[in-house]
Amino acid sequence: MKPLHTFLRVLSGLALTVFSLVPILASAADEPYWPQWRGPDGQGHAPETADLPLTWSENENVTWKVEIPGRGHSSPVIQGNQIWMTTALETEADAADAAKRLEENTGNQPLTLLSKVSLRAVCVDRESGQIVQDVEVIGLDSPQWVHQLNSYASPTPVLDEGRLYCHFGTFGNACVDIATGQVLWSRTDLNIMHENGPGSTPVIWGDLMIFHLDGSDTQSIVALNKHSGELVWRRERTGEMAENPQQRKSYATPLVVEVDGKEQLISIASDWLYAYDPATGEELWKVTYGHLGFSIVPRPVFGHGLIYASTGFGKTEIMAIRPGSADGARAPEIVWGYNKAIPRMSSPILVGDELYFVNDDGIFQCLNAHTGEVNWQERVGGAYSASPLYANGRLYFFSREGVTTVLEPTPEAFRVLAENVLDGGAHMASAAVAENELYLRMDAGLYRIEKR
Repeated sequence: MKPLHTFLRVLSGLALTVFSLVPILASAADEPYWPQWRGPDGQGHAPETADLPLTWSENENVTWKVEIPGRGHSSPVIQGNQIWMTTALETEADAADAAKRLEENTGNQPLTLLSKVSLRAVCVDRESGQIVQDVEVIGLDSPQWVHQLNSYASPTPVLDEGRLYCHFGTFGNACVDIATGQVLWSRTDLNIMHENGPGSTPVIWGDLMIFHLDGSDTQSIVALNKHSGELVWRRERTGEMAENPQQRKSYATPLVVEVDGKEQLISIASDWLYAYDPATGEELWKVTYGHLGFSIVPRPVFGHGLIYASTGFGKTEIMAIRPGSADGARAPEIVWGYNKAIPRMSSPILVGDELYFVNDDGIFQCLNAHTGEVNWQERVGGAYSASPLYANGRLYFFSREGVTTVLEPTPEAFRVLAENVLDGGAHMASAAVAENELYLRMDAGLYRIEKR
């Protein structure tokens, strides 16, 4: 059976039993629709009908390319003819100010220090490739530093019911009307010490905008009323963590799944994976990794009744965890773990019975999703931060050097179908798909790629 058919069969079966994923769904009028980081299901799967090209270059299958002002690593999100992303216009701090503020940092990392930052939402017309809206949503003086590999606009915004929900970590949250570009609400009072800048992306669930705030000082998960920005609930992390504050921070993104007919908010943080009731923030259960794991970036994926999660920096491992029940009758269970060449930034992707991933240094692997056994491993090289995409029966992996490696998803062997190179500089953002179009955000701008 083909991998896609296997995957769809598994999801269909799971929806009828006790486990299912809860995707963001759109009405037909909203198509094409890529509302959040990693697509409608939040796990990197494009719609089944997408027919993307196998090969491209600067001179092949590129419809347009547009420069995006400022700097940002957020991924594109799409509704209809609008493509949105966030960016930051940066004003560097002078030498004296930079030196003074560096004394506050205890992480010994290469940092970007600013005197001002303008956090913005940018809309590109899907047909023409022209920027049609460029809206400042938050402006700040002397903002907290970010790691040089990071940006001030790394969290991906979320589209929902004609609104764009922007999250910039400690720098603030905002809601933008995508028809008019009007900022409907914003707030900048939910503050933590990121140490390396913002990274967590929000999720929209019902009337709530939910996001992580896991800093070196405080660690919590927060829900705002998406219509007003008012605080609905905030829950402090309850698991015991390392004494070193640098090992308490995290940059992960939650995922909503259905377990035993009840929705659970799966939230991975330093040293612990938590489940919450998304409506109230009540902690349903938690499970410890049993070892140090912090500064987590990859988003978990879900299938076969298991959560697949990377534990970030420290003793990096991918774990398969069977979720506990909301009523406490069934405890969570670590089914298997694997700790060789695990990604600390790029998320894994589940296709059929296999889990695929690439680590930060370009080692590709395929594991049996049920047992954690290795099907194959291949060292390709390069550096990887963006998360992979599954579309039209292929896997797409994006390196920071601008190379996209296209694989056949098979447990039998590492099979490269194509390697595509663009001149757009670093590729930090994950891809987006609309109909038969692939959208790649790189340092030099946003590309629209399709068969031509």
